[in-house]
Amino acid sequence: MELNEIKYFIESALLAAGRPLNIDQIKGLFEEDAAPEKPQLREALASLGEEYAGRGIEIAEVASGFRMQVKASMAERLHKLWEEKPPRYSRALFETLALIAYRQPMTRGEIEEVRGVSVSSNIVRSLLEREWIRIVGHRDVPGRPALFGTTKLFLDYFGLKKLEDLPPLADLADWESLRVQLNLPQVEENEVAVEGNDITALPVQPADDFEEVVATEWPDPAEDGDIADSELHDPDPSEDVDATVSGN
Repeated sequence: MELNEIKYFIESALLAAGRPLNIDQIKGLFEEDAAPEKPQLREALASLGEEYAGRGIEIAEVASGFRMQVKASMAERLHKLWEEKPPRYSRALFETLALIAYRQPMTRGEIEEVRGVSVSSNIVRSLLEREWIRIVGHRDVPGRPALFGTTKLFLDYFGLKKLEDLPPLADLADWESLRVQLNLPQVEENEVAVEGNDITALPVQPADDFEEVVATEWPDPAEDGDIADSELHDPDPSEDVDATVSGN
């Protein structure tokens, strides 16, 4: 099969799918006796990417595979096409998400210690509902608090292939810098501080009763497979984290 024929087929598949497709999924769409090899598929994807370089759309590789998308610079000018306004999130939610992304796995208490403000159950539920985070285990301390980590959908949403693609973490006190680095929208500032804590004291070192695990040492959500069962603990009924997904 010629390269152009492969390119046009992949282009149509990505447009029709409306979601990321990985190499195996793309290959599975071809007739079995005419399916190109994976190197040919990657060559076709690279060629498409070059053709789109000067256009308003692009082929992006994210955690779940390849997708066709409108470039960010063009999306801002096309907002009238979308009747529904994007959901508004608070600064507290995005700071919580950023901490989990960069320092995962983290418990709710550890997030509160670093941020210096309380983390409401609504924030945790919202992140779970969006499937940007998930419970990956429980800290082996009294109460066994839930450990949160990010998901493939989180990487896909922010256009990332793996955790290492995250920009360098800015001090949370410099919110504007963090917002720009993660390409976040303007957010609401409302939140309640925890008495006795000061966010300007960052960074806070981890407590002595647990070992810090940096994001790059924890299984990347872009990789298939789950954490070994021996590393997880059954949920404790007294757990103060509501992982139930609720509607908007």
